[in-house]
Amino acid sequence: MRWLMKFRVLWDIHRSRCGFYPAPQYLRCQSLSGAGAPRWNDCDTPEEFNFASDVLDYWTQMEKEGKRGPNPALWWVNNQGDEVKWSFREMTDLTRRAANVFTQTCGLQEGDHLALILPRVPEWWLVIVACIRTGIVFMPGTTQMKAKDILYRLQVSKAKGIVTTDTLAPEVDSVASECPALKTKLLVSDHSRKGWLDFRSLMRSESPVHTCIKSKTLDPMAIFFTSGTTGFPKMAKHNHGLALRSFFPSWKLLQLKTSDVLWCLSDTGWILAVGGSLLEPWTAGSTVFVHHLPQFDPKVIVQTLFKYPITQCFAAPSVFRMILQQNSASLRFPTLEHCCTGGEALLPEEQELWRRQTGVLLYQAYGQSETGTTCGTLRGMKIKPGSLGKAIPPYDIQIIDDKGNILPPNTEGNIGIRIKPTRPIGIFMCYENNPVKTAEVECGDFYNSGDRATIDAEGYFWFLGRADDVINASGYRIGPAEVENALAEHPAVAESAVVSSPDPIRGEVVKAFIVLTPNFLSHDRDQLTKELQQHVKSVTAPYKYPRKVEFVSELPKTITGKIKRSELRKKEFGQM
Repeated sequence: MRWLMKFRVLWDIHRSRCGFYPAPQYLRCQSLSGAGAPRWNDCDTPEEFNFASDVLDYWTQMEKEGKRGPNPALWWVNNQGDEVKWSFREMTDLTRRAANVFTQTCGLQEGDHLALILPRVPEWWLVIVACIRTGIVFMPGTTQMKAKDILYRLQVSKAKGIVTTDTLAPEVDSVASECPALKTKLLVSDHSRKGWLDFRSLMRSESPVHTCIKSKTLDPMAIFFTSGTTGFPKMAKHNHGLALRSFFPSWKLLQLKTSDVLWCLSDTGWILAVGGSLLEPWTAGSTVFVHHLPQFDPKVIVQTLFKYPITQCFAAPSVFRMILQQNSASLRFPTLEHCCTGGEALLPEEQELWRRQTGVLLYQAYGQSETGTTCGTLRGMKIKPGSLGKAIPPYDIQIIDDKGNILPPNTEGNIGIRIKPTRPIGIFMCYENNPVKTAEVECGDFYNSGDRATIDAEGYFWFLGRADDVINASGYRIGPAEVENALAEHPAVAESAVVSSPDPIRGEVVKAFIVLTPNFLSHDRDQLTKELQQHVKSVTAPYKYPRKVEFVSELPKTITGKIKRSELRKKEFGQM
């Protein structure tokens, strides 16, 4: 980590050799954040757009001209007292070096897929922007994945490269021989490993001179893996329009200014981290604050909010719940002005309790891996406790039936986003290599989100639940099939059904109903529960393990033999 803090010296040596260029004139429109944050018209879409050259390098030019304050672009800390502060000028330099590492050293090309499995370390931001500079399609993943998860992602995506830490490198090595497309393995660590390139060493020696590609707005930029109720995660492919959305004048979810310091606590494997920890704050010229937080510790979160000048915080409802349960003398954070949450349901009483304890309103937003943030209660808008808020342009969101017909207010239906006759900027392109699944979510003129809700007369959406069986635990979307497949590998499990179960802290948790094989019927149930939980943790991402287990003699099924998960779910939520 020392190289990160000392890199400013190296940057000073090279900065005179590297020119900086302002954003194109079409992006230098109305100023919304004091220092001239670039914006684009809501209705028009530029043919070419690249976040690295049109945003990052724009703010680099503003710093060079003295038109942006002294706040860093990236401010990273950890529990050991380490701290990294990079300006936009340094970010431009470092991401150009990283771009050269990918293209010159690794031989990666525009359109290649790169798996990115890093915790909250500064290199995560460097890799993403470097991929955007080169046209390499980045694919974030949570660091909680195991070898089986990594193998699936590398194989189905035909990834040419992977960037990860020494913690996950052994998992990658255990499956690499089964991934013929994988050519480059980059290690982010202070230690070396056989068969891996040292990313930090390559960064130190690489040139800061790089010419950004001229990407089309509709060219691929990123792939996010999203869970479903059956089969394995799908690849939701996004173009550069996902980044362009933050430029629109109507995009006022957080209403960031250059003086703001935003802390987004999302896992680096999810789309919220890309939007909330990179695209949106840097479009506004704001500071991205990051705490390494290898594990969520509410005490550390509270201490951090008191210690650092954080003005805005974006996190899952479970984070705010954990903070409220701390026995702190005060939760009146000195600089905090605005809080936003999303990723799971938020109870009205929790919103009110947060306001009373902190003096800050808690706003809600909603979105998916396929869409990014689609609706929310924008800053300054009237809050209706429990509501998801209103649609955010350019999305036209309606409540639809299963045929794509728009339903009247206060009628339960599916949340749908209009994609015809014009597909809005920001929505995913398709499920990569899966035209069948892509077609399944197209419903008339709409994309069917699979989420059930109503809309009231004022245009506020009210979430009711998933139309499918995806479990949403602390913001992590978990497909039942992923957990059931893991359980099936244990000799004690004859069959299982996994559903969501209510939890006062996490909102929902994974619960497994298990039918035992004859040889295990006499085993101690408490011990067997712990053994099965540990087994799931060992073969797939630990956050997927069933926190609740119930042993049953049989599972409810339809006449065709399909498990009736809805019946089990209703039982858990007291609807029977």
